[in-house]
Amino acid sequence: MIKAIIFDMDGLLIDSEPLWKKAEEKVFVSLGVPFSLKSSKETTGLRADEVVSHWYKKYPWKSQSLDNVTKQIEQEVLRLVKLEGKVKEGAIETVKACFNIGLPLAVASSSSPELIDCVLDKLKIRSFIKVIHSAHHEKYGKPHPAVYISTAKSLKVDPVNCLSFEDSVNGVLSAKSAKMKCIAVPDPENINNKNYGIADIILPSLKDFNINMI
Repeated sequence: MIKAIIFDMDGLLIDSEPLWKKAEEKVFVSLGVPFSLKSSKETTGLRADEVVSHWYKKYPWKSQSLDNVTKQIEQEVLRLVKLEGKVKEGAIETVKACFNIGLPLAVASSSSPELIDCVLDKLKIRSFIKVIHSAHHEKYGKPHPAVYISTAKSLKVDPVNCLSFEDSVNGVLSAKSAKMKCIAVPDPENINNKNYGIADIILPSLKDFNINMI
């Protein structure tokens, strides 16, 4: 029985993945990393520090610390979200529909607490969310299940009684590893990725969500 619902954020509630790619490209190219929007798919769904570590191992730079590079990317994304961030189709309606049936809602994101706060305020959905948890507080980010396990603990609900909404393969792996049910909403260009097959339901868009799916 589903007793709580947990939403990912980037790429699910807000169309921020293109903004992350823009920010990463700007910062990595300035460091001499041959980064491209195509290659950014390698790290979709990971925490910013894990993205930075991934590219540093491939193309190590000497000019700046990894922490500083991570902060640059996060601050650039924050700036872009404020200027260009757009809600994903069906996101607000889905959050409200889940809230209206009386289930506690949470957001479990790989993004920083500062960015999560920014997005919730921008989308005006903070009042619907009971628990907010960032993978920045965990030793490991997605696809490790830690962020989901901790979120369920804060909700005081067993992970097996939680339903997650995710857009990335890493996010789906994280939720399923935590023993949760998962509705995947892949980006259109990834909809045929077989790795989404472990999700319980796959939707082309949140506008296709029906509360009876719960």
